[in-house]
Formats: sequence, C-alpha cells, structure tokens
Amino acid sequence: MNTTTLTERLLQAFPSGSFCLPAMLELASIEETDAVPTAAVECVARPRLLLNPTWIAEHAATPEKLVMLTLHELHHVVLGHTRLYPRLTPLDNLVFDAVINSMLCHLLPERACMALMTDFYSEKRFPECFLRPPERWKPGARVHAPAAIARDAALADLYTRLYSPAGVGYEELREALKPRVDASTLNQVTLLGDHRDEGEGASSGGELEIRSPALLSEVRRIVERWPQPPTPIRGRSLADIMRKNTISPEPASNAQRLAALLRRVGGDARRGTIRHLRTVPHPAETPLPTLDRRSSVLRRLGAAPLLHRTTVPARQLAPSGDRVHVYLDVSGSLSALVPSLYGAVLACRALVHPVVHLFSTRIHDVSLEQLKSGTCKTTGGTCIECVGEHMAAHRVRRAVLVTDGYVGRPGATSQLALMKAIVGVAITPGLSNRDDLNDVTDHWADLS
Repeated sequence: MNTTTLTERLLQAFPSGSFCLPAMLELASIEETDAVPTAAVECVARPRLLLNPTWIAEHAATPEKLVMLTLHELHHVVLGHTRLYPRLTPLDNLVFDAVINSMLCHLLPERACMALMTDFYSEKRFPECFLRPPERWKPGARVHAPAAIARDAALADLYTRLYSPAGVGYEELREALKPRVDASTLNQVTLLGDHRDEGEGASSGGELEIRSPALLSEVRRIVERWPQPPTPIRGRSLADIMRKNTISPEPASNAQRLAALLRRVGGDARRGTIRHLRTVPHPAETPLPTLDRRSSVLRRLGAAPLLHRTTVPARQLAPSGDRVHVYLDVSGSLSALVPSLYGAVLACRALVHPVVHLFSTRIHDVSLEQLKSGTCKTTGGTCIECVGEHMAAHRVRRAVLVTDGYVGRPGATSQLALMKAIVGVAITPGLSNRDDLNDVTDHWADLS
C-alpha cells in the first residue's frame, strides 16, 4: 500500500461533496507509519495525516470503515481546539471516544459504517463495550445494555441513554466510570484516533490556533458543513457538555476600550436606560430681554416685565443611550483570558445590561453579581448560532460580543438576527479571527 493509493482510497471512500474533505487532504500530507496505533492528524505548521497501514489493513479495510476512522480523527482535532480539560487523562480519552462513536453512529447508522466499532470492540468486555453500539442497533430502536454491564444498573442506564434520544453528557459519563475503572484496565483498551502524549504534535495538546491555524480553520469549515442527524441528541457534539467553573475576575486593563465600544453601540439618544452627566438646557429667569413669548405678550398689553424666561446650560444626570447586551465567549480557547474579561465587563457595568450572556455552544445567563462572584458555565466549544437564536428570541437590538472570533459563520436565521441589531465585537488579543463575524459587525474594538 503506497501513499498515493491510500490518498485515492480516502477520496473515493467519502460520498461526493458530503464531508468537504478534499481541501483538508490537500493541506495535510498523508503518511503511513507505525508510530501511531491507528490514525492521527499531526497538529503542527505543516500537518500530516498519519495512518497505521497494518492496523487499517486489518481493521479498516472497507471504504465505510475508513470514512468512520477519518471522521473520528477530525473530532480529535476539534477537541484539541476546545480543550475541555486542562490535561487529558486516559479516562477522559475513553469518555470522549465513547461519545464520539455514539455521535458518528447516529450520523452514519449504516451497518457497514458502524462495523468499525462493532468489529473492533467487544460488547462482552468492560469498559470497551461503551465504545460500540448494540448489536443490530439503529436510531430510535430499543437499546439493550451489553452483558458486561447488565448487572450494574447505573452503567446500564448510561449506556442505554448513550444510544437513545435521551443522550449522555461527557461529565456524567466520566463521573460514573471514574470509580469503576483503574489505570491498568484503561491501558488495555485501544482507542481510535490521536491519543499521543502532549508535545508530540498531538491534537490533545491544545493551542491549535497557534500550532496549526490553517488546519484548524479548515477542519472548522469541514465540521460546519457535515450533514446532521435528523434529531440532534444531548451529548452528540464534542462541545455539548456544560461545565460549571468559578472564575476569579482580574483587574480590568481593557475597561476603557470596552467602555468606548459599549457607548458606540449603546448610542447617545436623549432617551434610554443609561444616565450620564451631560450639558442640558436648564430653565432660568433673567432681567435681560429675551425672545420669551410671555414677555412679548406682556409688553403688547402695556406691562413691563422685570424678569424674562430663558435657559442656561447646566451639567446634570440625563438619559443617554441604552445599556448593551454583552455576549461573553467562555469557550475553551479563551479559558486563560476569561478572568480578565470578567474584570473588564464588571468595570463597565454602568453601560451593560443587568444580565450578561455567557456563550460557548449554549447561552448561560448570569447577573452582574453572579459575574462578580465568578460564576461560569461552558460547553468548551464555540458556536455563533446560539447567540443569534438568543438575540432573535429576546429581540436584542444592541449587543457587544467579546470573543476571539472563532465562532463559525452564522446561518441564515442567526445572520438575520445579528444584522437587525447594532453589533460590536471586542476582539481578544493573540490569534484571532474577524472573518466569521465581519459581515454582521458594525463596530470593532481590539483588546490588549
């Protein structure tokens, strides 16, 4: 098996136009090597798709199995971007593979595709039984737990939900397996895709925006265009886990830049919810003649008024623009910056709507007081669709997004909601992306 033949096999294996992979295969060279157990995408400046020819010949010889193996590996690249946990453990890898395999089986439920999992993993052994669907399974069918876990009610329930519409999240599955498996048991399970140690170009090393920006950008575009299961299920996305953290807000070095952006988006109309000190005309009386209507009428009647009405400029609190809805990106790629971003938003609280919208692939609303206490919930991923849907549902007309810009391009509905509003984007320092939001943004601000 040579590289050219393997490249041709990969291209021929995928349905034409379905998964948008040719561009990635042009970006990443394909190499055969025994250095990886199954397959891996090397996330470096010049990426490589590494394939173990011996393993593929034995376990992924059919086009359908090769499709599933490649799609599985692309999910590991996305995980390397979101970086849900500070450092992945063997248990984390097992849990991620279990949910990835379940999602792919819902995406491609043909028996020939699922055969990659059903032929390689045994339903008679725990914990690898979680890495495969039940025998003769199809979406919507009744799920029976494998014999290996049938007597453990908690595990049987988790497995049943993993392959049913109920779904299972990463954290729930991880916490259930943690007391039931040890290192020696986990080391006996061969996982699909890239699970190498960090520092070897592995996707699990995080910071893909710096290590392999072109690859990450292409994989994001690929994933956005993948066909979706008819009924999305909780836990079927790499980012579909809501984790609750506590953030310690740091002093806000970006407060002035963020405040300036909020004022531009909030406007300066003489009505609204924000009150500022401003110069306004204040009623007064003066002995000097003015074009006062009352004085003119009195003079016509023969009277000589001593005082005349006028106005003088005075500084006072007056309505000036609206509070702005802030959508704060708390995805995995911004985890290091979130404390300082919290501090910047809190420093501008007079300009901010009382409810701040934390977003990853879901929206989690928090009050300014909760933000001050460090409340944070995130799925680890990022998607602009949840922002657009939230703005449409709540009729938000003025919004500022604080993000690195890696949010995906908005779909038709979300784009309409964003374009109806006045939108500002505070772009975070470091590697950032303006392309996804450029068409729907009215004002930009660069944070430092």
